[in-house]
Amino acid sequence: MKSYDEFTTLQIDRPSDGVLRIVLDAPNLNAVGPQMHTDLTDVWQAIAKDDDTRVVVIRGAGEKAFSAGGSFDLVEEMVGDFTSRSRVMREARDLVRNIIECPQPIISAINGPAAGAGLVCAVLADISVAGRKAKIVDGHVRLGVAAGDHAAIVWPMMMSMAKAKYHLLSNEILTGEEAERIGMVSLCVDDDQVQDKAMEIAQKLAKGARSSIQLTKHSLNNWYRQAMPIFDASWGLEFYGFGGPEVIEGVASHREKREPNFP
Repeated sequence: MKSYDEFTTLQIDRPSDGVLRIVLDAPNLNAVGPQMHTDLTDVWQAIAKDDDTRVVVIRGAGEKAFSAGGSFDLVEEMVGDFTSRSRVMREARDLVRNIIECPQPIISAINGPAAGAGLVCAVLADISVAGRKAKIVDGHVRLGVAAGDHAAIVWPMMMSMAKAKYHLLSNEILTGEEAERIGMVSLCVDDDQVQDKAMEIAQKLAKGARSSIQLTKHSLNNWYRQAMPIFDASWGLEFYGFGGPEVIEGVASHREKREPNFP
């Protein structure tokens, strides 16, 4: 098993017996840069082999954000370099698959914005706890690429196809309250209670019947496994877009803080 010290961009500790906590801590609202993207992909395989971990909690550093998603440096690296795009494409696939296959239950504690690769972890978690003012958004179309990652297989299951299409095509933000109302997250609590509630649930699960909990997760995740052809299509179409002209305008408009003018 890899040492957790090797995941240099992630803060990893054990706040309670059987509970492993992953903290995303980076500039620009815990944005996911190239190395964090790699670490977030690989850490789940290490956790899967860790007999001392019964439950995982993942959160953003501080109280302002879970993660603002992939950094623009990461996006521009992909746009300009085929080798980098191929690497991140492979990691994006493995991130989804590794979370689904991780046997331990995962709990996400969502304060503030959650987007991009961070959103994958927040939404694919087995139990998600969101603050009322959390801002959940899939920004792929606004960036100029097809909605890939987890969205095509997860969102329609959670919130209905009609709602999934509305939010994925319009990039309309979901607050924590609205996300709970339509089934996108497990629980919504006051913003200052998010971390405590997530830890309370983690400690309860850590004391539970380990194999029964893990096997229940495994069987439920067959809903995702049977949808993998849908995921493969959306994932491939997303990265096709990173070689096109729309993403260049999408990144420029983000950096210049203006509405995009797509070609």
